[in-house]
Amino acid sequence: MSKFSLVKSAAVLGIDAYIVNVECNLSRAELPRFITVGLPEGAVRESKERVWAAVKNMGYYIPSNKIVVNLAPADIKKEGSAFDLPIAIGILCAANLVPKDKLKDYIMLGELSLDGALRGIKGTLPISVSVKDSGIKGIILPVENAKEAAITGELSIIGVKSLRETIDFLNDDYSPEPFHIDVQALFEEHRRYQLDFSDVKGQENVKRSLEVAAAGGHNLIMIGPPGSGKTMLAKRFPSILPNLTLEEALETTKIHSVAGLIPSGQGIIATRPFRSPHHTISDAALVGGGKIPRPGEVSLSNHGVLFLDEFPEFKKNVLEVLRQPLENGTVTISRAQMSLTYPSSFMLVAAMNPCPCGYSTDPNNECTCSQSQIQKYMSRISGPLLDRIDIHIEVPAVRFSDLASKSPSETSKFIRERVQNAREIQTKRFKELKGVYANAHMETKLIKKYCQIDKAGESLLRTAITKLGLSARAYDRILKVSRTIADLACMEQIRPEHLSEAIQYRSLDRQLWL
Repeated sequence: MSKFSLVKSAAVLGIDAYIVNVECNLSRAELPRFITVGLPEGAVRESKERVWAAVKNMGYYIPSNKIVVNLAPADIKKEGSAFDLPIAIGILCAANLVPKDKLKDYIMLGELSLDGALRGIKGTLPISVSVKDSGIKGIILPVENAKEAAITGELSIIGVKSLRETIDFLNDDYSPEPFHIDVQALFEEHRRYQLDFSDVKGQENVKRSLEVAAAGGHNLIMIGPPGSGKTMLAKRFPSILPNLTLEEALETTKIHSVAGLIPSGQGIIATRPFRSPHHTISDAALVGGGKIPRPGEVSLSNHGVLFLDEFPEFKKNVLEVLRQPLENGTVTISRAQMSLTYPSSFMLVAAMNPCPCGYSTDPNNECTCSQSQIQKYMSRISGPLLDRIDIHIEVPAVRFSDLASKSPSETSKFIRERVQNAREIQTKRFKELKGVYANAHMETKLIKKYCQIDKAGESLLRTAITKLGLSARAYDRILKVSRTIADLACMEQIRPEHLSEAIQYRSLDRQLWL
């Protein structure tokens, strides 16, 4: 005679989740067997060993039966270790060792250790967000994931430490308080940056260019010799960006949750992400991939900064795959069995030396590179990719007088306030337009509408294009950046001085390296 039970669980697909019904059937057989069906991947197939050991070490005896576990819907691949707990409870329920009364009200998640303790899992927040509108009462999961799951505030979150606590809860022998958090208080608690612009000595023009980039959402590349502070400046760049909204924080947290990168006990990503992959990274690691696609660096930096140091050293195919996420704000990963789209709305900050040895623009060190070597080095960055970078800024070597200066530098807080004011102007400007939130997102029609210049400005721009050797692609970039500079000055009209500053931010178009 067969015995059957049904336990509800969930799985993540992309950054969203869906409910999985864990069906367990026990039937008599001459030889005991444990079969898992429903397209289980490696970690799910191995769960039977963890479940058997955990159940036995909890003191429960299961007759030698044929056990079939079905994970429905059966046509979607299941991966990860979060099915350990629902499978164990399902087997115990089918064996009439645990009551079934509460099973329909809760989603169960958790990885079991061999002694029955529960370990944390990935993807808790996407599951919590997806489940809240399903009519299910709550989620039973490892206690270390409870804070993350409670962010939605609409489910009864039961954090448990072991299989034993889960069984006691289902038997009404253990009544833990559902986990609740003050999301806004948690958000404010973790909204702090460890690095600050007050640490930076000198480089005032570079800090100004970073402020302009932050104010308009412009991608930026810094060109300068080794030791000039490019990396130091880039690491502090997120601290001057506008604060994350709660909606942005939740989307960013979902991506980090799927990747298993939520700091323990934090529950939410409250600051702009900063990702800095090494130049040996593969294209799949950058944009995401795998047999079952996982988010890459471009998605992990969503609503934040992707910093690519030693820019020309990245493989050409790796740099070229950046074009789609830079253009669309999303990245689509297609495989034979599925296609997933991850958000990737990030700001690109790149850094490079002016030549292979790094010293062609350094007055204190002699450059050993030939002109052909410099040209070959610069040509590693393709024109279409360079088209998507609005600001090019030269970073000179830091002077001793700046290093030795006792004068305090401006803090990130004050710079961020100016950036925030400029972003609010842009929010009002583009409030009727979908997908346009900052000046950097403007296409040709919007540039013509919002970046009008007077005759003096036209004359200045004509001179820049013809006399300084600026490329044609620089025209729109200069107008967009000058619009941002005018917004920082709280001015409606773009003035010649705004254009003049924007022209200074097109170093790579001036053919200085040829």
